[in-house]
Amino acid sequence: MPSHLFADRSASQPPERGVVESLITRTRSLRGDVDAVRREPVADEHDTHWRWQRALCDLAVHQLDDLGAHLGQLRNGLPDGGAESAAVVAADAGDGAGSLLNRVGTAEWNLLTDGVVWSPELYEIFGRPPEKGPMTLDELPSVMVPEDQGLLQTLVTECLVDGKHIDGEFRVVRPDRRVRTLHMTGEPVLDSDGCTASMWAVLRDVSELRRSQRAVHESGKTLRRRERTAITEQRLVTELREAVLPSWRGSFRSPASEPGTLDLAGHYLPPSGGGLVGGDWFDALKLPDGSTLLTVGDLTGNGVTAASTMAMLLGAQRGMAVAGVQPGALMGHLNQLLDTADQPALGSAVCCRYRPATRTLVWAQAGHPAPLLFRDGTGRALTQLDGVLLGATSGAAYEQAETQLMPGDLLVLHTGRLTEHTGVDRLLALGPRLTGTRDAQDCVRTIVEEFGGTGREDDACVLVAGIGETP
Repeated sequence: MPSHLFADRSASQPPERGVVESLITRTRSLRGDVDAVRREPVADEHDTHWRWQRALCDLAVHQLDDLGAHLGQLRNGLPDGGAESAAVVAADAGDGAGSLLNRVGTAEWNLLTDGVVWSPELYEIFGRPPEKGPMTLDELPSVMVPEDQGLLQTLVTECLVDGKHIDGEFRVVRPDRRVRTLHMTGEPVLDSDGCTASMWAVLRDVSELRRSQRAVHESGKTLRRRERTAITEQRLVTELREAVLPSWRGSFRSPASEPGTLDLAGHYLPPSGGGLVGGDWFDALKLPDGSTLLTVGDLTGNGVTAASTMAMLLGAQRGMAVAGVQPGALMGHLNQLLDTADQPALGSAVCCRYRPATRTLVWAQAGHPAPLLFRDGTGRALTQLDGVLLGATSGAAYEQAETQLMPGDLLVLHTGRLTEHTGVDRLLALGPRLTGTRDAQDCVRTIVEEFGGTGREDDACVLVAGIGETP
């Protein structure tokens, strides 16, 4: 079908073939690059951010396929070029280009003769057998989605009466019940007297393109919703941690009148990669009998669930310690608490009770690194005790031991993730530096400087206790 022009518009010259060839080559190259990004393997195909990226790549590929086919048509003179030209365009446009060529068709409705001419592609788009002939403008609404029939009537009326260009989309239902979205552009064709003689239009099946755009939109909404949820959850976890962890900052000292003054400092290290805060904790609590509870622990998981479980354990631990329950039995009760919780979890912990009058440390552990003792510039781990992870099994028993401490000793309790990439030997090697510091706060600062930037994916805690002289 020859192209139609307004009576007062002159025909423009077609672009040079070399220019179009260059555009086709660049389009094909860009499509290959985008497709390569789309096909990159990922660790988790359910990741929301990856699904959004994949949807964007799918949309870009659809658009580049369309662009490649249109440029091929421009180069080969479609739709007059015939099947041979169509095959060339299909080769140029890449995957799915053959079906793409059947997604663009043309039509002309002659107002003077009531004649209608459709290109072969339009029959394919509508799923209409060619022997039934093209559809008139009056017949066209019969295959449209009812909600879109008014839009087509408006477009056609404005074109024929007011001479406006057609540019709009509507949905049609094919005989096979498939719903397709068509984008229609067109213009009135004027006779020698300037009156509208016919309407010429290009109809393009944009169903896949619109589907890709919806996928990008929906995945983007999901991603933004997930990000807002994560920010809210992080804020809740932070507030919960601040509410239940020790309120003291810097050193926590016993009154000077009491023997065996204990100098304490602790620090919480959030995930270095910006991940969700987990269930790590440290705690120090002065008990009614004059002893001090020292503990660190780590729960599996992260976010609100881990933080709320940590708060529950911490509250139970403090209550039992105030009631005089010793570390070994206390670990057993915490194990039973986790084992029977509505939301099962696993945890590791070390629990110590320091008695200043005798400078003795009574302690137990549950699947956790043993406390580190630094004396005279040398560090060592206390002998590992029997004790499975909290929540791992019902009725577990936990071994308890007693260690004699000396004035000037440093006790370091930490969660395992503090040294997961470097090993505890690196922490023990800090012995000379730690015993040369002024107080527990300086010790913590030294440890954080050494381990704070090791690329941890999870949070960690460290608690330092310095054993003072007996008055």
